[in-house]
Amino acid sequence: MNEAPVDAVQEAAALAGPSAGAMLRSAREASGLHIAALAVALKVPVKRLEALEADRWDLLPDAVFVRALASSVCRALGLVPAPVLDRLPRSATPVLQVQEGGINSPFRAPGDKPRMPLPAWLSGPAGLVVAVLLLGAIGIAFYPQSLVATAAGPGLVRETVAPPADSAATAAPVAQAASAVSTAAAPGAEVLPAAAVATPVIVFRSSGPSWIEVTDASGVAQLRKTLVAGESAAASGALPLSVVVGRADVTLVEVRGKPWSMAEAVRDNVARFEVK
Repeated sequence: MNEAPVDAVQEAAALAGPSAGAMLRSAREASGLHIAALAVALKVPVKRLEALEADRWDLLPDAVFVRALASSVCRALGLVPAPVLDRLPRSATPVLQVQEGGINSPFRAPGDKPRMPLPAWLSGPAGLVVAVLLLGAIGIAFYPQSLVATAAGPGLVRETVAPPADSAATAAPVAQAASAVSTAAAPGAEVLPAAAVATPVIVFRSSGPSWIEVTDASGVAQLRKTLVAGESAAASGALPLSVVVGRADVTLVEVRGKPWSMAEAVRDNVARFEVK
């Protein structure tokens, strides 16, 4: 004996008892909850709940929405959702279209739109815009630079004047000295003018972590940083320079190129002194 299809059995079971909408309405009324209050709790319009309780599936978007809304109502009312969902319409199973092109033909879903061939796309408005933009970019890339210089006009051409030979010879050693001191300085140190970098007033060399602060006569901090082991830093400025060394036991000081002892200025391993 052949068994009845599953859908037919479910439909027969649904017809044997109350509908899904009637079950939801009875559960809501039994809990004493007004349909408007349930709509506020679920954040859905009252009309959709009324359509669900009246089994008016045609007033709701689709079967997926109907089942989702019914599940939410069941959770809000504390109702087992399975008996209600069994009486609701199911979404249609998607069916693939059979094409006669053979096994090597490209697959196309029912909702896919046919693709426009490349020649037809190029002849359309979008293709023309792209072509114009490409031609403009190529024209700019290969435009003669001489024409650009001519169009700029004589008044916009700047003339570069080479410095005198004596000036270049004098500036070269100074630039080299400034570059050497800048390379030796640690990252993060303040960049000083070329004259000050060439002949720093005070230089610090640390064999361990030490905090340094140098303030000039105008109150401007010329150097403020923490040195690590093996690092050095230099500072200059308007005299007198007020100096604070955080750890005197690991820091060596040179003033105007000569070693300088901080022994008399040290208190609790912190040195405070002035360079005049």
